This record gives sequence, structure tokens and C-alpha cells, in this order.
Amino acid sequence: MAATSFNADVVPQAPEDPLFGLMAAFRRDTDPKKVDLGIGAYRDDNAKPWILPVVKKADDRLRDDPDLNHEYLPIAGLADFTSASQKLVLGADSPAIKEKRVTSLQTISGTGAVHLGALFLAKFYKPKTARLTYFSDPTWVNHFQIFSNVGLEYKTYPYFSRETKGLDFDGMVGAIQDAPEGGIIVLHACAHNPTGVDATQEQWKKIADVIRAKKHFPFFDTAYQGFASGDLARDGWAIRYFVEQGFELCIAQSYAKNFGLYGERAGCFHFVTSPSSDAQSTIGRIASQLAILQRSEISNPPAYGARIASTVLNDPQLFAEWEANLRTMSGRIKEMRTALRSKLEEMGTPGTWNHITDQIGMFSFTGLTEQQVLKIREDSHVYMTKNGRISMAGLNTHNVDYFAKAVDKVVRETQ
Repeated sequence: MAATSFNADVVPQAPEDPLFGLMAAFRRDTDPKKVDLGIGAYRDDNAKPWILPVVKKADDRLRDDPDLNHEYLPIAGLADFTSASQKLVLGADSPAIKEKRVTSLQTISGTGAVHLGALFLAKFYKPKTARLTYFSDPTWVNHFQIFSNVGLEYKTYPYFSRETKGLDFDGMVGAIQDAPEGGIIVLHACAHNPTGVDATQEQWKKIADVIRAKKHFPFFDTAYQGFASGDLARDGWAIRYFVEQGFELCIAQSYAKNFGLYGERAGCFHFVTSPSSDAQSTIGRIASQLAILQRSEISNPPAYGARIASTVLNDPQLFAEWEANLRTMSGRIKEMRTALRSKLEEMGTPGTWNHITDQIGMFSFTGLTEQQVLKIREDSHVYMTKNGRISMAGLNTHNVDYFAKAVDKVVRETQ
């Protein structure tokens, strides 16, 4: 029998993905009081997946369409979806849209959009200095793999202050300032994952100033527009400001969280070129190369999730209902933040807990150590990532008191 060409020296065993491993451990746990705070998906007050009512309406409309078919989409995806996605993220009155200097491709959710952007930059972005990508510390863990897999080297910039449990703004700006010119700066547009800590609008303006001065290239990842604050324009403010300032940039946009289309993998990649006399020619060339990259990887994107989102985005009545659904989700999460903080403060849990309500979006960095996280899992069957991140969507009126008591117990026992 011939020996394999892929022995352990050639193909070592890869580690299990930590988040999916955590989810598997939760499913194996038979304790009736177990709490899942690792999952990056919205849950209702009964810890059940919530199909947005507006998504159900769009789904019913599509299923009742006698002309619905399963033909291939174009390489760039569903045109009604990508054009509506442009308007959503950039604003309907965006100068980039009016001047026709933005191109968009439908992708395999936000992950596919990040990958397509990284792949394009790896092939075509050639700054005068060493090409480096900079991620916030911490960031969405998949960023590292996506960029390194296409050959882009990376470093991190300070972001989260463990002392204040807020933004290390001076550290962030200082690192971006000190980075060699022409770096790729990956930025979370809103509801930073995993910390839930966002810059203010005034801070965003200063970040933009430094990025412009150092000739860096901004790459926005927006997975929570409308889900963070309940206000689409507010959550899209940073991206729109950068575009208004004339930046050349790209955007990875996901519809997993704000539409609840997790398994449908609906997303969009946008490239905005800077305003100039040849901007339309430039964006045409960029679009042509993005299409070749897309064709070689997936040929064309899946249709159904994009059709659902497009149906809602292009119907004023459904769009208004979607905004109400977003306020329902973001509002429930805000209520859980308030409830958790109140219970911890009522019990006099050692430490300060104002960061729970200061942070925004699906996730919160609790400040718990890895030791405390492992102990709370063992003692109370509460599952969260080792860095102390919890999904606020996993809390509800039935388990928030139990979780608060578990936190109080572990903090007192380990301080």
C-alpha cells in the first residue's frame, strides 16, 4: 500500500475552531440550567431563534411568486440587492453613488466580503512601504485567518482598555500614527466585535485625520448596521463620514445579524474609489478584476437570502417594518444590559459594572478573566468565550438573574 503524501508533518492536525467548539460543548451539557452566551445570533426572551416578521412576509411573497426560479445569478449577484445595499450602507444621497465611483458584489455573507476584499488587496494593493494590515486588539478572530490565508501580513493596534473597559483611544490613534504609510486599517463600523466598544463621532473624525495623514487604506467591516443602536443612519455614520471626506476604501457588509439570515449567507462587498476625473474608469477596472476573483472562487453567489433582503430593502412599507424589527432586537439587548448591570450592582459584586451599559450591540466584554470564565462554566454551566465576551442576546428575563449570581459568585471566589 502506498504511503500518503499528506502525513502529519505535511498536514498537521488543525486546532478546533474555539467558538464552534464552545457551541458543541454547550450542546453536550445536560444541565437544565445551562446558559449559552457564546452564540453570535439573536435569541428571543425564551432563548429561541427569532425569524423577523418582515423576513417571514418577504419569504411568503417569494414562495408565492409563480415566476420564481433557481437560475444562476450574475457573477456580481442580484443587481436589485447590491444597489439597495449601496444605499443602505452609504446613504441614498451618497456622493460616491451619485458620481458612480462605487462597485458592489454580492458575497457569501460578511465573511465572503472580507475575503474578497482581502484577496483583491493582496493582488493589487502595492503601497510604497511594506504592506501590512492592522486589526484592532481584540478583533473578530476570523479576520486573522482570512487575511493571512491570502498572504497579507498583519499587526494589531490597541483598542480595548482592560482598565476602563472602554476604548483605548490614545493607544489606537498613536499606533495608527506610528504605522508605516500605506497600511490597511481594518475598522469595525459599529457594535465592535468582540468588545461592544465604539468610537464617538468626534473620535472617528480624529481617526480619519490620522489615516489620511499616513496615507492608510481603510477597510470597514459592518455586520451590525441597525442592530447596534436601532438606527440605520447612526450605525452607518462612520463609513458615510469617511466617504464624504473623499477616502478610497472598501466595505464588507453582512445581513446575518440585522436580517437574521444567518444560514442564508447574504452579504455584499463594496469598493469606493476617491473622487477624481477618472474615477468612473478606475471603478470600472476594479469591478472587472473583482468579477474575475469572484468567478474563480464561487462563480456566482446564492440567490435566496439576497432575494429576501432585496424584497425588504426595495419596498418602503417592508423597509419601515424592518426598521421596527431592528428596534425590537436592539431594544431587548439594551434591556438585558440594564438588567444585568442593575443586578450586579444590587448584589455589590466587586468591581465596576457601568461598562455593561456603556457598550453597544450584541456583545459585551465583561472583564472576567479566562480563569473565571472556565470556573463559571464548570460551576454554573454558563458558556462564554475565554476572553470574557458574552452575547447579550443569550440573556433573557428567565436567566439574567441566574447569570448575575454566577458572576457574583465567581468574582468573589477568585478575587
